Amino acid sequence: MKDFATSESPAVQAQLDRLAALTLPQGRFGLETITEILERLDNPQKRLPPVFHVAGTNGKGSTCTYLRMILEAEGLTVHSATKPHLVRYNERIRLAGHLIEDQMLADLLKEVLDTAEDLHPSFFEVTTAAIFLAFSRVPADVCVIEVGLGGRFDATNVLEHPAACGIATLGIDHEAFLLRPEEGTPESPLARIAFEKAGIARPGVPLVTQSYPEAARLEVERIAGLAGAPLHVRGEDWWANIGETIEYRDRFGTLTLPLPPHMPGVHQADNAALAVSMLRHQDRVSVNATSIAEGIRAARWPARLQKLSSGPLTQYAGAREVWLDGGHNPDAGQAIARHFKARPLHLVIGMLDNKDPQALIEPLAGSLLSLTAVPIEGSPHHPAEAFGDTARSAPDIATALANLPADGVPVLIGGSLYLAGKVLKANGELPD
Repeated sequence: MKDFATSESPAVQAQLDRLAALTLPQGRFGLETITEILERLDNPQKRLPPVFHVAGTNGKGSTCTYLRMILEAEGLTVHSATKPHLVRYNERIRLAGHLIEDQMLADLLKEVLDTAEDLHPSFFEVTTAAIFLAFSRVPADVCVIEVGLGGRFDATNVLEHPAACGIATLGIDHEAFLLRPEEGTPESPLARIAFEKAGIARPGVPLVTQSYPEAARLEVERIAGLAGAPLHVRGEDWWANIGETIEYRDRFGTLTLPLPPHMPGVHQADNAALAVSMLRHQDRVSVNATSIAEGIRAARWPARLQKLSSGPLTQYAGAREVWLDGGHNPDAGQAIARHFKARPLHLVIGMLDNKDPQALIEPLAGSLLSLTAVPIEGSPHHPAEAFGDTARSAPDIATALANLPADGVPVLIGGSLYLAGKVLKANGELPD
């Protein structure tokens, strides 16, 4: 699945067109190509300030957001790289707190593409090289970098000595890549996912994780041990009880922290706790308790249980609440279900055809008053019948919202970050 955007900047669009022409050779896995690209660029990844490197199936982008906001609350200048973009490619690269400007983005992409043309790089390798170039050329105090796919063979996994590595929640996703047959890898699907994610472990670098089922936990422990990475596991080395507040505890002491007001759901409090633990289990960047609390309060992350504002799209829904979430796997479905707590709900769903159509339907089954399937323009997607006998179809989101009964019941638009990006653009809520 390709993951591109369009740009109003002709200079950026010219490079995005070049990106769109790239293909990943079938069966090519490894870090050899990104390593060669970076060597040709004089290894910018070796000239970065302290880096926080975050992997996981769900929650890694949110964890990166908490890290960035806490570090900025401390008064530090932060570069961050997250994936995917929702509307604009620029969202992938944040320099000193601001999305990268068009001209710099165009120049960086051109430099990488020209340098690596004969290597036939992938979209992700070019993007990662551009990120490292940008981060090496603009001064900052710290970097926060999200892993793209897996960890072991992700293009970001050339970092040699981050300040800390973290692994958010684990679940089954991207099966074609992460569960492909390979000799010497775990047979259990979740253990295999853990094996891939734990591949970011580095000698002497703290590896901080959530708690996992035994098979996954043992695999993370094994990989951390082989790498020589000090491991800090939730429930064994640090604790976070989520209630009216986040009650956090580790060997350094205790903290009472606020629930994130702009990022609802227990899972977001869990992600905040992981960010806090990553900061507290490393010694290269100092952050005080006041900054931690301020950063959690300030954190925002689009299309993750985001309550949409009144706008050109939501006007079709009348007075009801309209929520947006890009989650598309069973763990994300469970997190969404926990947030709505069996409240009646209408669901408008669009999902890529390589995803499980029941990932959201099953966790929300007891709450759904209606289910409307919509297409994802430009991407192969599931038809309405994939979601069950009661699903109906609509040609677009606006029509789906307009056709809901006048009952005032909230509506969730979900199933894909591709769809979420189109919703945000249509409603005039561009990520910044």
